[in-house]
Amino acid sequence: MIKTAIIGTGFIGPAHVEAIRRLGFVDVVAVAERDQELAEAKAAELSIPKAFGDYQQLLADPEIQVVHNCTPNHLHFEVNKAIIEAKKHVVSEKPLAMNSTESRELVKLVNDAGVVNAINFNYRFMPLVQQAKQMVAGGEIGPVHTIHGSYLQDWLLKETDWNWRLVPELSGDSRAIADIGSHWCDIVQFVSGLKIKRVMADLVTIHKQRKRPTVEMETYSGRELQPGEYEAMPIGTEDYASVLLEFDNGAHGVMTVSQCAAGQKNRLQFEIDGAEAALSWDQQRPNELWIGRRDTPNEVMLKDAALMHDAAKEYAHYPGGHNEAWPDGPKNLFRNVYGYLAGDRQGGDFATFEDGHNGIAICDAMMRSNREEKWVDVEY
Repeated sequence: MIKTAIIGTGFIGPAHVEAIRRLGFVDVVAVAERDQELAEAKAAELSIPKAFGDYQQLLADPEIQVVHNCTPNHLHFEVNKAIIEAKKHVVSEKPLAMNSTESRELVKLVNDAGVVNAINFNYRFMPLVQQAKQMVAGGEIGPVHTIHGSYLQDWLLKETDWNWRLVPELSGDSRAIADIGSHWCDIVQFVSGLKIKRVMADLVTIHKQRKRPTVEMETYSGRELQPGEYEAMPIGTEDYASVLLEFDNGAHGVMTVSQCAAGQKNRLQFEIDGAEAALSWDQQRPNELWIGRRDTPNEVMLKDAALMHDAAKEYAHYPGGHNEAWPDGPKNLFRNVYGYLAGDRQGGDFATFEDGHNGIAICDAMMRSNREEKWVDVEY
């Protein structure tokens, strides 16, 4: 059994634990949190044997081979660097760091250290996303002309909605783009095989002031704040962004992201329009792939391994009609990472720190474009 550990147990940490355990050949042996009391409580809740109130103590444990960094954004660089220096293999949440200078350093560090590194761009690993990638690569839609779509959420719709991601010191200077736009940019580049070359961005802060709770609140709890339970706080990061894109083959596109779109819980949607056909996928309907044609009827392909390309079949674990969804993306990613560590898989079939750095470079370009009100080249 490969021994692994988790640093950080907010929303995403337990999701990592659940996905890892579904692999069957990896053992989650330790967890670290901000203090010993919380670490022990989370370890008991998740049935993890070891608890550390200091992640450096976790990294000193010789039993642990792999570490998952599930901390808040402002800790990603520090924790990732420490994991690499401890010679542990690392799986990080995104963003990889707070800016491209930090992320570029991490890419160099992992390459020098020779440790396996991955970033949780989990949407790549949904069965029909893999199918779409194979269709594009096989020339089934022809040369790509345009790419467009959106990533929409409503969890920050109200001025009383609050989360640590609203604080630049904890989350970074960008919010909607860095948090969800990074996933959209990664998935369209992954499926199309193209790279975003330059951008023209319009960023909007809808709520320039929000009400921060003065009482403890869990993310996605849905509880309404009561009078006297909040204080007014200025907001400087974007709730909404619309970005024009140019890809390295000359194709153009547009991405819209919003965390204030009522009724949209977590809708990542893209369409890739080629010379012969178009493909569209919606994360909230993950078992359907729309195939658009001009001269023959359109299709909606349902997830069914028996009908998928060979390279995509292994990402569908259940028969047609048995749906697979959000938790299966990270499971497939982790299967690829740990399978590679176990010597059972080839490398190259998971997102790495270099992919994470590229995402930050794109975000940096979008931020600069918004400030300067012009097209900006992405500096990878």
